[in-house]
Amino acid sequence: MTRRPTQLRSRAWFDNPANPDMTALYLERYLNYGLTREELQSGKPIIGIAQTGSDLSPCNRPLVELAKRVREGIREAGGVAIEFPVHPIQETGKRPTAALDRNLAYLGLVEILYGYPFDGVVLTTGCDKTVPACLMAAATVDIPAIVLTGGPMLNGWHDGERAGSGVIIWKARRLLAEGRIDYETFIAMAAASAPSAGFCNTMGTAATMNALAETLGMSLPGCAAIPAPYRERAQIAYETGRRAVALVHENVKPSDIMTRQAFENAIVVTSAIGGSTNAPVHLSAIARHTGVDLDIRDWERIGRDIPMLVNLQPAGEYLAEDFHRAGGVPAVLGELIAGDLIHASAMTVSGRTIGDNCAGQRSRNSDVIRDLGNPMLPAAGFRILDGNLFTSAVMKTSVIDEDFRRRYLSRPDDPEAFEGRAIVFDGPEDYHARIDDPALGIDENCILFIRGVGPIGYPGAAEVVNMRAPADLIRRGVETLPCIGDGRQSGTSASPSILNASPEAAAGGGLALLETGDRVRVDLRAGRVDALVPIETWQARRVALEAGGGYPVPPSQTPWQELQRGCLEQLSDGMVLGLAVKYQRIAAKGLPRDNH
Repeated sequence: MTRRPTQLRSRAWFDNPANPDMTALYLERYLNYGLTREELQSGKPIIGIAQTGSDLSPCNRPLVELAKRVREGIREAGGVAIEFPVHPIQETGKRPTAALDRNLAYLGLVEILYGYPFDGVVLTTGCDKTVPACLMAAATVDIPAIVLTGGPMLNGWHDGERAGSGVIIWKARRLLAEGRIDYETFIAMAAASAPSAGFCNTMGTAATMNALAETLGMSLPGCAAIPAPYRERAQIAYETGRRAVALVHENVKPSDIMTRQAFENAIVVTSAIGGSTNAPVHLSAIARHTGVDLDIRDWERIGRDIPMLVNLQPAGEYLAEDFHRAGGVPAVLGELIAGDLIHASAMTVSGRTIGDNCAGQRSRNSDVIRDLGNPMLPAAGFRILDGNLFTSAVMKTSVIDEDFRRRYLSRPDDPEAFEGRAIVFDGPEDYHARIDDPALGIDENCILFIRGVGPIGYPGAAEVVNMRAPADLIRRGVETLPCIGDGRQSGTSASPSILNASPEAAAGGGLALLETGDRVRVDLRAGRVDALVPIETWQARRVALEAGGGYPVPPSQTPWQELQRGCLEQLSDGMVLGLAVKYQRIAAKGLPRDNH
């Protein structure tokens, strides 16, 4: 790439002889901590470092130190670094859900990238929602941008076995329900999965989204999987800083990288790595802010028949260190390129195509990253479902284990389908209070439903759909029941739930009409989930619901909750702020007005 910008954006702030009054005002305060006029007025690109790391965000904490290496790379390449904070996001820390913060961080970052004197930006990522928040903002403003992730944790171990983030907690809660462990052992098992700084060491949503940032072409090859404590992490931070300056000189913007082909590649890779069901939500949001038409059905059309190549928890055995050592995302891409399953001509921030970067890359451990001739599963994509309960929902087929398949999907006269009695919970509090209530009569022929946990209803779409079975059933060997809900599920969970039901109950979706005791049919062949309720009964319930003011939702607890609820779209559409989608590539439309 040899394109060059006609003029740096930052010159309008720091070196505009046509407006000396404003130049003086902008310039003088940026000198007060040691920057020089020469640095700010000599034509050096001003590169922002969007810092998502802090003590409040332990998954991103390594980025506090890594930013120093980014700075060194920027300076080495002839740029000037200005670091600034991004609204923090920590999945395991924020109540009621960190999903509330994705759009808030996006909004703040848009204002910073557009309104301040940046020519380019290094986007630091880690915890899952920091990836879409940063890429959504980069797409909206469309100045040169590159992603640096802080990296996953080292492998966790407990009793001689790999202990993966989240996965071991879902296992421990079953053991606790059975009475096989106590509270202290539960906490010890969870703590064992977090042996170092970094984000989840499983193929949860964080690892998925950082892998997709690399697949989209927005980070340097190999960046996604390097564990946080490895020396290569600091090395790629330095190279990322250097490349950020080059992107400005070459005038390469997110809109040049995140094309339709790039998003199709990301869908393919999600299937190949056994990625999280949160990926469709976040990737759809990025696409909408980029201006790429990505429909929820594309996930099935493009990704359903892609083989799963990566043997990582929760759908497999290994963890993040093993994935990196086996070759990481480049090895997966190399295998997919060899099978002609990837658009190899898609451009990346490296200045080269994905094919240039990854063709010929292969796994260094064929048990961790399989080849196409020996996949974990021959077809591992998401199933997109509809019916009278919702117009779309997502099921991750790669986590359907043999026990679940035998019990629910193996009837000779009705394969890939089952029926069950609905047990309906209104939110997680209701579920926790009643899951072990014998009066519900829950058995292996029941389907657990949870509603009121979507974008509007919770608010923010909580990760609560992966519900455990009643303790009595677990003790009898039934560890998993089918679960369906209008919220999300942690990417670290191996539960084959039906998630992200849209529209949610709070938006008038069919889940609001369902009652405990209704018969429900799930048909994966037809792609439908239907309540087997007479149409007259269903319509009468709809009339009664509307007459009563609709499905009840809790009051907003903060100003942001109320603001977001007022313009939030459904999970199937990326859970974006509807009013924000029209703002695209705004940097090209002119500079903001002067402030004095």
